[in-house]
Amino acid sequence: MSAIMKTDPSGFRIRWSDEMAARYRREGYWRESTLVDAARAAVAEDPARVLLIEGETRLTRGQAWDQSLRLAAFFLSRGLKPGDVVAFQLPNWIEASIIALAARMTGLIVNPIPPIYRGSELGYILADCGAKLIFVPHVFRKHDHKATVEALRGDLPALRDIVVVRGAGDPGWDEAIAFPPADEADLPAVDPSAVMMVMYTSGTTGKPKGVLHTHYGFDHRVRGMGEAWGIGPDDVVFMPSPVTHITGAFWAFDMPWVFGSQSVLIDVWQADDGIACIARNRCTVSGGATPFLQQFLDVAQSTPDALSSLRLFFCGGTTVSPDLIREASAAFPDCLFFRAYGSTEMTTATLGIRSRDQVALGAETDGEIVYPTEIRIVDPEGDAPVADGTEGEILIRGPEGFVGYLHPADNEGAFDDDGFFRMGDLGVRVHGDYLVITGRKKDIIIRSGENISPKEVEDLLFTHPAVAEVAIVAMPSAATGEKGCAFIIPRPGQTIDLPEIRRFLDTAGLARQKYPEHVVLVDDLPRVPSGKVKKDVLRIRAREIAEGESA
Repeated sequence: MSAIMKTDPSGFRIRWSDEMAARYRREGYWRESTLVDAARAAVAEDPARVLLIEGETRLTRGQAWDQSLRLAAFFLSRGLKPGDVVAFQLPNWIEASIIALAARMTGLIVNPIPPIYRGSELGYILADCGAKLIFVPHVFRKHDHKATVEALRGDLPALRDIVVVRGAGDPGWDEAIAFPPADEADLPAVDPSAVMMVMYTSGTTGKPKGVLHTHYGFDHRVRGMGEAWGIGPDDVVFMPSPVTHITGAFWAFDMPWVFGSQSVLIDVWQADDGIACIARNRCTVSGGATPFLQQFLDVAQSTPDALSSLRLFFCGGTTVSPDLIREASAAFPDCLFFRAYGSTEMTTATLGIRSRDQVALGAETDGEIVYPTEIRIVDPEGDAPVADGTEGEILIRGPEGFVGYLHPADNEGAFDDDGFFRMGDLGVRVHGDYLVITGRKKDIIIRSGENISPKEVEDLLFTHPAVAEVAIVAMPSAATGEKGCAFIIPRPGQTIDLPEIRRFLDTAGLARQKYPEHVVLVDDLPRVPSGKVKKDVLRIRAREIAEGESA
């Protein structure tokens, strides 16, 4: 079942297994259709149904289809052909969904770029994937995106056009969708096995790598999530996750077309505004990283009725405390709260829980492994399988998986001989088909020869009343090789120090060699766009602190 390198219909070099492809097609996990087919059927069924909501704007299926055909005509007028890359660096705006559909109409590859990226990251990504066109805001959150791209243009020979959205530009968004709608007969045939997205990894270590997804894989995961969680026309989804992140892309671009739900977008996250948005639109489904859920709970204590419409909240993208899920489940018993697990490469590899009978599993595990996704837990020092309940490195294979990195050399060492992707996480399989993440392989602290997983300590410290968030990394130690350094965001008006941490962990019964031996109080933690803490940055800071103390 090992993969070979082959050229996809658009000219990208991808990892491919004929045996696995035949199996996924035969078993119905890969469908011979794309999002365009789902959208066309949805428009024929009810063109007046609202598809996307942003503030006071309501975009119907018919309007979205019309604008997408017009943008497709614009793409064709610019000489873009299947396999060309179109980038967008937009906040959670409706226009991003139009771009995503128009690109799939014309066989283009979309390259979503987080709006927080500046010249260094932006220039690298655009050059690396050879983007021929990019959509940017003029000014968003006081940053001039148009000027940033213009300043890079001399180093981007492939870039033909900068299209400005919601601002002055030549061309601008209004000009781009002023074209007559493309005749569907003039649109190229699109093979669902072709690459449809290149999304860059968060880059917690080294340069970010371009992750290649096909129509097949993206469609499978959207349908798998929707079916597992019962998404349907009665659902209104509040999506604070960036549309330039894999989770936001699923729920803003595909899910409304495929399952008839509506997605509510918000471009600047503020807990008060988010909760008001949920209440106003009677949202039933939401999800996001730990900070979103924690802020929801903090604000909702004074306005509990505001979240009464929610029935499901999935949490992931970063470390999620079991106690946070328990607290949410107790506060809102009519809503399922659970952890799900995945990455940009292997999207939503577990699917959380499905009923109130599984509430405990929603807090204690990172979700159910649902066939055809396959997970192996192996010895971190090799590939020998470990027994259920034993910690090991997590390897995953499934029809939702990516087809390799943009540069084939980046695939080296990323897969085992059977095509399972090395997630870089440690975990255990429990209760047969549930997964518990215990830490990152690179996060392990080796203190006096003993391996310590930071996540175990983080989960305990998170329950301390003075701790809002905590991240623990290795700090060099002359005495023990490494020791734990805890970076803590205290709750408003609270503080915490090492003696209190030791007292608290001692009461919890934790082995003393696992205690952090240095603490740094911070206002915030460095994060990637998904909310995941950049522990590589914290490790550098911990090393600098240690060097300063020994100088």
